[in-house]
Amino acid sequence: MELLRGKHAATRVAGILNPKYQVHGYSVHLTVRNIYSVDPVGQLDFGGHEYVPAGKLAIATHSRRPEDRYQWWDLGRGCYFAEFNETLELAEDEIALLEPHERLLRAGAAHVPMFLRGRVAPIEALFQVEALRLEIKQNARISRLRVLRLHPPTEVAGAPAARAKKTPRKSIRTRKPRKKK
Repeated sequence: MELLRGKHAATRVAGILNPKYQVHGYSVHLTVRNIYSVDPVGQLDFGGHEYVPAGKLAIATHSRRPEDRYQWWDLGRGCYFAEFNETLELAEDEIALLEPHERLLRAGAAHVPMFLRGRVAPIEALFQVEALRLEIKQNARISRLRVLRLHPPTEVAGAPAARAKKTPRKSIRTRKPRKKK
């Protein structure tokens, strides 16, 4: 696998608000568009015929100051869906890793790292707030995306390009006991 530089990874991401602040050495920061609370009922079964995803309930935003251009979400402890401004379009031989931004972690929330493939629109993450209260401003950078290019099996480091020819094994001879003189 090869980790793509941030400027190359950014070509796979649409909807970047400000490349100057979002594109970094080997990653792209993703920004939050909407936050939803989780409707408490979801269903899973073996075959998928009775699958029902948990619903999403929009959370109202508020202004902290009259001059604020963007609104804030005020979140208590619990589980939420974050919908990002950005979308993703990966090539067949690429995979992306979505991980929480370190500031999200230090603020008392997290989401599990996830691998993404193909076209993802919208990008969403289920995240957990463990702090008593967390305020998130619209367009805050809460996650980091890293894009990896997968190599064909023949190009994997340390693997031979073609199978080596097998050499026949020599048979092991058993030693006959010596005759005593």
